[in-house]
Amino acid sequence: MDKIPLLVVVGPTASGKSAYAIEKAIQLGGEIISGDSMQIYRGMDIGTAKPTVTEMCGIPHHLIDIADIEEPFSAARFVELAAKAIDDITARGKLPIIAGGTGLYIDTLISGTQLSATEDDPALRAELFRYAEENGALALHARLFEVDPEAANAIHPNNIKRVARALEIYYNTGKTKTELDIKSRQADSIYAPHVVYIQPKERETIYERIDRRVDIMFELGLENEVKTLFDKGLKDTPTASQAIGYKEFYPYFDDLCPLDAVRVAICLNTRHYAKRQLTWFNRKPADEIIYI
Repeated sequence: MDKIPLLVVVGPTASGKSAYAIEKAIQLGGEIISGDSMQIYRGMDIGTAKPTVTEMCGIPHHLIDIADIEEPFSAARFVELAAKAIDDITARGKLPIIAGGTGLYIDTLISGTQLSATEDDPALRAELFRYAEENGALALHARLFEVDPEAANAIHPNNIKRVARALEIYYNTGKTKTELDIKSRQADSIYAPHVVYIQPKERETIYERIDRRVDIMFELGLENEVKTLFDKGLKDTPTASQAIGYKEFYPYFDDLCPLDAVRVAICLNTRHYAKRQLTWFNRKPADEIIYI
């Protein structure tokens, strides 16, 4: 069976992935599937740098605005929905273009990895997030180390979302994430991806872009966007609550810090995220590298 061709555009935040993907979609007759774990949420527009209707240039975009903030989301769900979108796009004679920076989601899709079926437990996830908030990220990480030291060693203590997910798997299945990962099998992928990696020559280039983007987000009304979602319970949601550009506002809305501190925290956390993205994508093969 012939494999399905995909154009895959990856890179760190603020590298220009969306603009490049739209340009290629116009040239090649493609449609874009978002590979961003937070652009799926309705109402999370400014803080996720979601492309506007004008910026989309008439190119159909998939997996954007498909979930409410209280809904959990995972790599398995992404693969399921992205596969359906790819089938739909190719059936109409168009080229599927995956564009985004959530490396785990994109790698899982194009590699053919078979994920273990583990149900989400939003209530447990929220409880684990509260535990980390009250006792610290290291305390939550220590709980994971007790039951799954291999996973704990592979996950940074500050990555509360992944630590909580690993604990959630253990508490709900009685098996560790490490055990389930070993049992997962690598299937032969049905896709033939051409991966374009947009990479900065110097990290400072991305850091400067991030700072400018955050300034623009504030000018566009980021504070009001987050406040609207905060009033709807964003802080207690299982997945959306961890979005950079949103979670930094929680102390501000609780009168625990000034707005300037929020801006600084968003820039810093986004820089750290971009650094992790670069580390991830630098380990992966790419068919084409574009330097910025």
